[in-house]
Amino acid sequence: MEDGVQMEPEGQERSHGKRSRVFTILFFIVGALVVLGAVTLFQRRAQYQALAEETETLAIPTVAVIHASVESTEEDLVLPGAMQAYVDSPIYARTNGYLKKWYHDIGSRVRQGDLLADIDTPEVDQQLSQARADLNTAQANANLSKITAVRYQELIKTDGVSKQEVDNAVGDLEAKVANVKSAEANVRRLEDLESFKHVYAPFSGVVTRRSVDTGTLINAGNGGASQQLFVLAQTDPIRLYVSVPEAYAPSIHAGLGAFLELTQYPGQRFEGKVVRTAESIDPGTRTLLTEVDVPNHAAALLPGGYAQAHLQVKVTGARLAVPVNALLFRSEGLRAVVVDANHKTHLKSLTIGRDYGTTLEVLQGLDPNDWIVLNPADSLEEGQEVHVKEVSMNRPPSQPAAPTPSPAPRTKKQ
Repeated sequence: MEDGVQMEPEGQERSHGKRSRVFTILFFIVGALVVLGAVTLFQRRAQYQALAEETETLAIPTVAVIHASVESTEEDLVLPGAMQAYVDSPIYARTNGYLKKWYHDIGSRVRQGDLLADIDTPEVDQQLSQARADLNTAQANANLSKITAVRYQELIKTDGVSKQEVDNAVGDLEAKVANVKSAEANVRRLEDLESFKHVYAPFSGVVTRRSVDTGTLINAGNGGASQQLFVLAQTDPIRLYVSVPEAYAPSIHAGLGAFLELTQYPGQRFEGKVVRTAESIDPGTRTLLTEVDVPNHAAALLPGGYAQAHLQVKVTGARLAVPVNALLFRSEGLRAVVVDANHKTHLKSLTIGRDYGTTLEVLQGLDPNDWIVLNPADSLEEGQEVHVKEVSMNRPPSQPAAPTPSPAPRTKKQ
């Protein structure tokens, strides 16, 4: 009995200890779950915040920016142009016939009055012979009328003829004299027409085209390009037309020094001068048409060739150059998008000077320290916030290098 009574409390203590350990384990498990849940919530909240910040960051566009390059402060005004002959004239026939012979081919240099070709004109020759015969007949009739009129004027003194007969004789003489003059004019006309069978050079130059050959049917007059016999060009001097931007028009005048440079003659200058301007700005291109004449005694310059004309006008002042892909074309005019220190965009109006092909000269509207957006989107507006990314631009060797730009403004992201 005593042994049984003593074992009951020990069993109760053992069961209470097991329950305590179970509760302790459960407590730690619940606590761990609570902590794990709290950590998970905090992680999700941090992820949501990071996603919101990234979304907000991506909503602000990132643009590539550069500085405008500064051009040389003093240089000649260089403009492209195509050379033209001083005189360029097609030669046509003034009589009908067949080409008998030509004497000069393309590339031949001729003097004024040199024979270029002969035309066989049998019809005109026969017409001239007929006209001369008609002239002889008219002269014979006029001579007979003159003799008759003189006789009648002597006979009227003795009343041998009537006054009416004398008047008829005198009137007939005047008519016959008029016929003689008409026949003489017709002969001169046909003689001139026959003289056109010989085609002469109207001025000294070079034959640049020959459109006919022996036996070709020739029709008189300007019947189009198919009726041209030759094309004659005077290439000394040679002329070049250039379009001067309106901003430089006041500096251009007759007598201004100029020279040409050609790629086929590196390092060689062909001196000339400005001889005339149009004295009017072309409203379509906003340029002044200017003619430059250059002596060409050695025939080194060929009509139709390309040349760079250097007008000896010293262009001074600060001038910038920007790439063509940094410009924004709006209905209100040409614009450039610049970014200030607060990363806000501003649209600036530009005044353009010369066009270099890949770059444009900017006369007004930009500052050398401005950050200019490359490839600006049409959606960019005034005062829009952007992120910036600096890029380097390699300038062509023919243009002066720009100064080293200052560091770009940095964003929080950077």
